[in-house]
Amino acid sequence: MKIQGKTVIVTGAGSGLGATTARRLANGGVRVVLVDRNKAAIEHVAAEIGANALCAETDVTDPASVQAAIDLAVNRGGGLNGLVNCAGVAPAEKILGKTGAHPFESFANTVNINLIGTFNTLRLAAEAMSRNVADESGERGVIVNTASVAAFEGQVGQAAYASSKAGIVGLTLPAARELSRYGIRVMAIAPGIMETPMLMSMPTEVQESLGRMVPFPPRLGKPYEFAALVQHVFENTYLNGEVIRIDGAIRMAGR
Repeated sequence: MKIQGKTVIVTGAGSGLGATTARRLANGGVRVVLVDRNKAAIEHVAAEIGANALCAETDVTDPASVQAAIDLAVNRGGGLNGLVNCAGVAPAEKILGKTGAHPFESFANTVNINLIGTFNTLRLAAEAMSRNVADESGERGVIVNTASVAAFEGQVGQAAYASSKAGIVGLTLPAARELSRYGIRVMAIAPGIMETPMLMSMPTEVQESLGRMVPFPPRLGKPYEFAALVQHVFENTYLNGEVIRIDGAIRMAGR
């Protein structure tokens, strides 16, 4: 897909990977609809981007809220050509911790936001994209979901997070197969240890220790590297139905 002049929704666009991805796409001439529950955060990112940004305070788990964001993209952005799902949470709770069993509510909330929220935006965005006029290659849209290396090597305390991200991995191929008839590609990216706001709030020695776990380059991943991969997925029409790890060859240990 030639991204210049297209309209793309980015969820979780208020910070971290989502915000960096939104900025990169906008710099490439994309109209970006910034989706997040934090209205102030997306307004801040939109002010940086300028005229190519629209804001939609959105709860990805709420069908009506997501539909409103899609309607904004279609009515004010000129259509919907792409979706990048970056919204998510990453709790750390053991199945049996010091205070007892893993809270049911927090497990359900993690799966609801990370997996069900991803599917909710995917299904509604795909419906809108299916009405697009296909380009010269027959393409009508691109959907990029964010998984995690935890989907494959979940650590102690990541039962909820790893389960939700494994669900995104499992969603990728059947979604790509089903939506191929409409000319819509579906991909997932599985980041390793990235410089997200949550991780950057940790002490410097902890960050450096985590970086040394990566074979090469021995450092944390940069959000711009994730964003660059998202852009490549959009532009490379033969990428479909696959999960790409971006992790410096790390394989997470149990702890």
